[in-house]
Amino acid sequence: MGTKELFSIAAGHAARFREKNDRRPHHPFHDYFASVDAFAGPLPEQPSPMVDVLEQLVTAAEPGLHLTTGARFFGWVIGGSHPMGVAADFLTSAWGQNAGNHMVSPSAAAVEAVAAAWLLELLGLPASSSVGFVTGATLANFTCLAAARGEVLLRAGWDADANGLFGAPPITVLIGDDAHTTVFSALQFLGLGHDRVVRIATDDQGRIKPAAFERAVADISGPCIAILQAGQINTGGCDDFGRLVPLAKSKGAWVHVDGAFGLWAQASARRCDLTADVEQADSWATDGHKWLQTPYDCGYAIVRDELAHRRAMTIAASYLPLASEGERNSSDYVPELSRRARGFATWAMIKHLGSSGVGALVDQACDAAKAVASALGEEPGIVIGNDVVLNQVIVRFGADLPPEQGDELTKRTIGALQREGVLFASGAAWRGRHVMRLSVSNYQTDADQAERAIDAILRAYRRERRDAIVTER
Repeated sequence: MGTKELFSIAAGHAARFREKNDRRPHHPFHDYFASVDAFAGPLPEQPSPMVDVLEQLVTAAEPGLHLTTGARFFGWVIGGSHPMGVAADFLTSAWGQNAGNHMVSPSAAAVEAVAAAWLLELLGLPASSSVGFVTGATLANFTCLAAARGEVLLRAGWDADANGLFGAPPITVLIGDDAHTTVFSALQFLGLGHDRVVRIATDDQGRIKPAAFERAVADISGPCIAILQAGQINTGGCDDFGRLVPLAKSKGAWVHVDGAFGLWAQASARRCDLTADVEQADSWATDGHKWLQTPYDCGYAIVRDELAHRRAMTIAASYLPLASEGERNSSDYVPELSRRARGFATWAMIKHLGSSGVGALVDQACDAAKAVASALGEEPGIVIGNDVVLNQVIVRFGADLPPEQGDELTKRTIGALQREGVLFASGAAWRGRHVMRLSVSNYQTDADQAERAIDAILRAYRRERRDAIVTER
């Protein structure tokens, strides 16, 4: 079989999977163990025809695939992998480029340079900032905090990149109580410790309390990194950058912003007030595979000080080419050498949507979240647990019942929704109570999809509440 025919068959399977988006449940048909059984078998001894392998792959994989590309997938903040980005990603795989440096693939390096400039303009960040194309916000936080660690220690007279942390001056890390778990992981990976931090009290939306932050800043002496947040994972709340950043910088702190999804409020004229003054920070982490809707394996580590960024990441060897003036070596900004050429899908999505399209996409998702919250909040016994400022909605069922019964009813309602598959929602713990969390971040989720979600949630809740009352009797 020729390459063209094989690729055409693969594209056909991909298209058919997407065409079923609105006709199949928002849950997998196979669980993990059934999926293992589908793939398992003895180690093959002989080669198999490519088309046979492809068909077997599709047959084994599809029943265990979640409908994360569906318009009513609200379980986590996951973008829909827009067809434009997927098409570019197909080509990225076919081209087989190593994006490590400008010599091994001039196009991969060039597209990152252009896409990086577009991203900075789109997000309203300093145009001179450097951008590393990483796997996602987890590695983006890691990369930015590596640059922060090196820079604040260098200011204190210690070269951590050369000498490590043994004997280095201690770094004070200020972080909100409701920061995302991946930020604590990044601190762990960098040798700064996930518990050796100064945790700052937060309000009912998970935002750092400025007065508590000011008190913590007053006690700082020596190197310091302050970590703020744009888009708390449960509420969507954003820290007050206009107040917090100047406080941190008054003590020479490096300010990093975890903006995995909330930083995209910058692209919306209607929501950019939520992230006002975020550009004053020193580094920012965000995802492409969330609101920009690129396929997975796409995030951005953005650093104001390009030299600090490169110092923390550069991989040097005699066989690797050096970048001349005006050239970009992509590996200077990420902790990888051989890697996927992530810039192609980013460039394609921004080229397709334009700045107005990205802003409209953010607004559409936020409007849908607000519509769902408004409708659910009118139902007796349902309470919305957050100010719906972005795309996150916290729902507590049975709020008029004793807390334990309300928790149980919330779990039962989530379970019913997951079994039915009209939509997918997940649970979370928030302020001591079990809640349902809705994350609206798919490019297809419009007002009509919001109505379908509202109907499904109310039906499930009313039925589970009625059944619970009958059972108690």
